[in-house]
Amino acid sequence: MLQQTQSKRNIRHRVIFNVVNFSKTKSLYRDGMSPVVKSTSRPKWQRLPAKNVYYYRCPDHRRNYVMSFAFCFDREDDVYQFAYCYPYTYSRLQHYLASLERRNLPYLQREQLGLSVQQRRLDLLTITNSDHMSAEREKKLVFLTARVHPGESPASFICQGVIDFLVSHHPVAQILRDHVIFKIVPMLNPDGVYLGNYRCSLMGFDLNRHWQDPSPWAHPTLHAVKQLIVQMNQDPRVSLEFYIDVHAHSTMLNGFMYGNVFEDEERVQRQAVFPRLLCQNAPDFSFSNTSFNRDVVKAGTGRRFLGGLLDDTSYCYTLEVSFYSYMTAGSTAPVPYTEETYMKLGRNVARTFLDYYKLNNFVKDNRPTPIQSSGVMSQTGNGVGRDTADRKKEKSESVGH
Repeated sequence: MLQQTQSKRNIRHRVIFNVVNFSKTKSLYRDGMSPVVKSTSRPKWQRLPAKNVYYYRCPDHRRNYVMSFAFCFDREDDVYQFAYCYPYTYSRLQHYLASLERRNLPYLQREQLGLSVQQRRLDLLTITNSDHMSAEREKKLVFLTARVHPGESPASFICQGVIDFLVSHHPVAQILRDHVIFKIVPMLNPDGVYLGNYRCSLMGFDLNRHWQDPSPWAHPTLHAVKQLIVQMNQDPRVSLEFYIDVHAHSTMLNGFMYGNVFEDEERVQRQAVFPRLLCQNAPDFSFSNTSFNRDVVKAGTGRRFLGGLLDDTSYCYTLEVSFYSYMTAGSTAPVPYTEETYMKLGRNVARTFLDYYKLNNFVKDNRPTPIQSSGVMSQTGNGVGRDTADRKKEKSESVGH
C-alpha cells in the first residue's frame, strides 16, 4: 500500500495544449517565444522551454494556425496558470497607484478621469513640480497612454517604469519635474484588461480605431481622454509636445516606434529626433525598426488622429515593444524580456526627455556622459524650446494639418 501511494505521488501528467485559430503567418512563436507559467508552489512567472512549443498551419482549422505546447504537471496539489506574456492586471494597477498615493508626494496627483462601461476607474496621473510652474512660465506637456489593447501587458510594465522613474529622487527625474508636466493614463481599456480580452473592449470595440469620433457611452474611457487632450491643446498656456501610446508587438523584436508622415521635410527630421535619442539611451530600442507611415487602416489610432489634430511642434508616436525578446548591438541571440527589463525600457523613455529638452547642464551628478547631438539634432535643435505663444500662433496659421 505504501509503495502504491508513493508511486501515485510521483506520477507526472504530460499534456499537449492546442490553441487554435491564430491568423498571422508570422509569429514570435517561430522565433523561440513561449507562454509563461506559474503554480501555487512556484509563484514567479517563468517561460516554458521553447523546444516544447510549436506553431503551424492546420487543415482542421480552416488552414489557420495552431500554437501547441507540451507541459508536464509534476505536483498533484498545485494549481497551474498559463499566460501569453507576463500578466499585469487591473487589480495590480490599482494596488500600485494606491501605494503611490500613500506616499503623499507633492509632485504627484492621481485623479479619476472617468469610468469604464462596467464602472471601473480610468486613472490619470499628473507628475510635475508645481512650485516651478508659475502662470507666466512655459508649460511643456507630455501625454502618455497604455493598454488600449488589453492583451498587450508589456505596455503596463513600461508605463510603470516611466512612472517609477519620474517620481523617484533621481537627479534627472527632479530636473524633468521642474521643466515638464507629465500626464499619464496607465490603463485606457480597464474593462478589457479585467475580462482578459486581447484586443477589444467589453463591447467588442478596438478602441484604437475610434479616436476620430469616440462615443461617450460605447467608448467612455477614450472619449474622456480625447476631451482632455483637446481641451489642453486649446489652452494658450500649455504646449502639448508629445503624445506616446504604449503597445506590445507580436511579430517583431526589440522596442521601436511608429510615427506619422508629413509633407514638410524639416518636420519629418524633427520627428526622428526623439527615437534617435532613445536609441542611444536604451540598448534594446531599435531605430532601424522604427517607421513613419500613413497606413489607411491606422487612421483611427491615437497616433494618427492626434498627429493631425495637434500643431506641427507636437509629436505623436506609438511605442511598441516585443512580446518576446530583444537583440542588442553585440548579441548573437535574442535576449528574452523580463518584467524588469520592460520596466527598464520605461525608465529609459523617461530619461530621454532630459536629452530632448537639452537639460543635461542642470544635472550635477549621477548622469552618464551626455549624448552627443546627432546631425538631425543639430539641424532641428533650435525648434525644441520655442516660446509657447509662438507655437500657438503657428498653430492658428496651420489649419490644414
